[in-house]
Amino acid sequence: MPSYKLTTQAYCKMMLHSAKHPACAVNGILVAEKHRRRENQHQVLFVDCIPLFHGTIALSPVLEVALTLIDTWCTENSYVIAGYYQANERLRDNSPNQVAERIATRITEGYNDAALIMVDNSKFSVESIIPAILVYEHQDNRWKAKDMHEDFFEDWPEAQKITAALTDSRSYESLVDFDSHLDDLRNDWANPEINKAIIHLC
Repeated sequence: MPSYKLTTQAYCKMMLHSAKHPACAVNGILVAEKHRRRENQHQVLFVDCIPLFHGTIALSPVLEVALTLIDTWCTENSYVIAGYYQANERLRDNSPNQVAERIATRITEGYNDAALIMVDNSKFSVESIIPAILVYEHQDNRWKAKDMHEDFFEDWPEAQKITAALTDSRSYESLVDFDSHLDDLRNDWANPEINKAIIHLC
């Protein structure tokens, strides 16, 4: 089975998405570099995430549109849709529900080593002292939790520091998900400004 790693950018944006909508469920797509998998069949590096929705999370025609647009964007940037993340509405509910499992399973149809990541709201704080995620892999047609450790991060101290800094400065207020994009098409769901802020802090 593959090992998974998250870049600082991917982790930060997941956390900022959750921070922007603390009373809502949120979800999104994780993307990996296409060539990375060819170089090392046993490691998947999630280089970025694309925030999808907040509030109403369901299988819907809007989700299909979003996935099509993200797939096109991935092709243009030599990325591949390689995972799915979700934060549930209730503070202590960090288990994948049927929607999370179905979307993640669909992603495995195009990328065998896809992961399902659940944001653990109970561990998320402004200080971001400990990783606030749970990672699941697809085995025997089921999603099984992996043992959590800091090896899931390309650079955990950096991810922790930058997530804390961006949360403290309320940078999440400018984060755009597909719901925001559909409200105003000028809103860029790739979040180039957030990406720049993360690179600057790196």
